[in-house]
Amino acid sequence: MGRPLRADAARNRRLIIDAARELYAEEGIDVTLDDVARRAGVGVGTVYRRFANKEELIDGVFQQNFADMAAASEASLANPDPWDALVTFAEFACSRMSVNRGLKDVLNGTDDGCEQIASQRSIVEPAVEEIFRRAQDAGMLRADAVATDFFGLIFMVGALTEFVQPVNPTVWRRYLSVMLDGLRAEGKHRDPLPLPPLSPDELHEAKQLLKSRKR
Repeated sequence: MGRPLRADAARNRRLIIDAARELYAEEGIDVTLDDVARRAGVGVGTVYRRFANKEELIDGVFQQNFADMAAASEASLANPDPWDALVTFAEFACSRMSVNRGLKDVLNGTDDGCEQIASQRSIVEPAVEEIFRRAQDAGMLRADAVATDFFGLIFMVGALTEFVQPVNPTVWRRYLSVMLDGLRAEGKHRDPLPLPPLSPDELHEAKQLLKSRKR
């Protein structure tokens, strides 16, 4: 076990983690360690003393998110309703991504250099496979769906959320429902879509904001 950090070193580590968490949530994980240092109010050398590289910092920031994801996947396996288990876990993952742009990046990226994230992902991915198997065995999920479809689905919802977040931050729930309906077995009941769709004005505003971000 390593020696405890000095009080000033521990304080700097907290500042760096908090700054990175804010920046990653706002802008995604493409921000640099220089950006993190500026937000934290420390020198970039201090960042490198606490974290050897960007991957180590990402691991430190997102390990709790993945631990929560692993716990939610295991809770879904305990749900006696196989379809509700799938829906509940999808809603959990998408709700977390809806307020954290960086989480979408990490969920759909690799775990190179991120040991804690890799450890938690090793729990999540088999759980999703079992969630899908249970729903198929119950006749609720189409037979040709596979667990990797789940990660494709939440990536699409994450991309949509990033597009509409400034104008309608909760409408992603409507489009998640549309996508989940596409996974239902033939002839199964479909619930009414939650929430109204984007209005023409909201769609226009979202397009304008996207255009301005690309300049």
